[in-house]
Amino acid sequence: MAKEKLWGGRFHEGTAASVEAYTQSISYDWALYKQDIAGSCAHARMLARQGVLTSEEADKLVTGLTAVREEIENGSFQWKKELEDVHMNIESRLTELVGDVGKKLHTGRSRNDQVALDFRLFVSDRLREWQRLARALAGVFVEKAEAHVDTILPGCTHMQPAQPVSLAQHMLAYAWMLRRDVQRLSDCERRVRISPLGAAALAGTTYPLDPASVAQELDMYGTFDNSMDAVSDRDFVIESLFCGSAIMMHLSRFCEEIIIWSNPAFGFVRLPDAYATGSSIMPQKKNPDVAELMRGKVGRVYGDLTAMLTILKGLPLTYNRDLQEDKEPFLDADRTVSTSLELMAGMLRALKFDENRMTRAMTLGFLNATELADYLVTKGIPFREAHHITGEAVAEAEEQNVPLENLPLSTLQRLCDKIGPDVFDVLDYRAAVARRNAPGGTGPRSIASQLEKIKGWLNEK
Repeated sequence: MAKEKLWGGRFHEGTAASVEAYTQSISYDWALYKQDIAGSCAHARMLARQGVLTSEEADKLVTGLTAVREEIENGSFQWKKELEDVHMNIESRLTELVGDVGKKLHTGRSRNDQVALDFRLFVSDRLREWQRLARALAGVFVEKAEAHVDTILPGCTHMQPAQPVSLAQHMLAYAWMLRRDVQRLSDCERRVRISPLGAAALAGTTYPLDPASVAQELDMYGTFDNSMDAVSDRDFVIESLFCGSAIMMHLSRFCEEIIIWSNPAFGFVRLPDAYATGSSIMPQKKNPDVAELMRGKVGRVYGDLTAMLTILKGLPLTYNRDLQEDKEPFLDADRTVSTSLELMAGMLRALKFDENRMTRAMTLGFLNATELADYLVTKGIPFREAHHITGEAVAEAEEQNVPLENLPLSTLQRLCDKIGPDVFDVLDYRAAVARRNAPGGTGPRSIASQLEKIKGWLNEK
């Protein structure tokens, strides 16, 4: 009822039960308790340094907040929906423990800058965890690359056989994606971990606060320059959700390849039992359910990003209660991104590649056609003409239902008299891979250079 609310002095009637249920956020924002308590402790100590509180009052507040945290973590804390959110629950219990001095904790701040601080700290902490998990997954891709430098498979464009590539090159492509993800997260996190304390409700405060010292104590990168921006900004949530969306998109691309490659028509991978399920009616089935679910969960994270963009698009300055809706999209995305990165690392580590099936697949789709065209160029034939001659050779091989390398030399020479017996060395699939040592290519020297570079990044502190 009104007398139980920390803001209830102006009200004479209690909040309707249906409104209380509709407006509460404690059912999910309790997750921010560590950040709320850390921010309050830093705020209390700063108030004492500035002479707003005595050092004894600040010590009492910090001791009480520490006791509240212990209660939360040992499960004895009683969360109350009528107190609306994590901030008011903690402050109410603090006042019960330390008496009226607990009511002084909120001096010089509003729930507007308090919640912005807590959420920024929370999001920052989670982005650091995402970085750790993404880096670990990149390390697994690197492990697989090192184990399969000499394994070749069809590389595709348009999902059609294109050119032979090293499986190491394929694995490293995902490692580089994850490196970009980590870089994005690191860059984003520097904008997230900025302190809004001191903005109060929107206009700043008359108390002689020292926001910079609070930011320093909380290991933040700085403070806001504009109080109205400080309490209303949620760009940091949008940017973080975009980073999460990019991570999930990258995971989904590999999930799609696992799903395709595990189909017996390809047979490139054998699914680990721990990451597959069976059918209730078809005994032979081994379904890539983890990969499929992960591919599907991308939509959840995209939806979280869209929700935040929609929430913010029409909000005037400064704080509006709509902003309470910022927590659940991020909390949902955090669960999805974190568990997906962890599960993918486990699934990839247990994944087995069938090198024989990959090698056999090389003979389908004329993957060495580009080699023949390049060979003709070395014989002095312009590339466009070489491309046309090679197309005729492919059509001939297709007509005879044989791979390009199985065409008789006489047939090839009928198409171009500059073709000699050395053409069959060029058409060898492994030779095709080995020749591509340009920077970033699939050749062994390029692979070795990539591995050295990305392992150097993985080993950075």
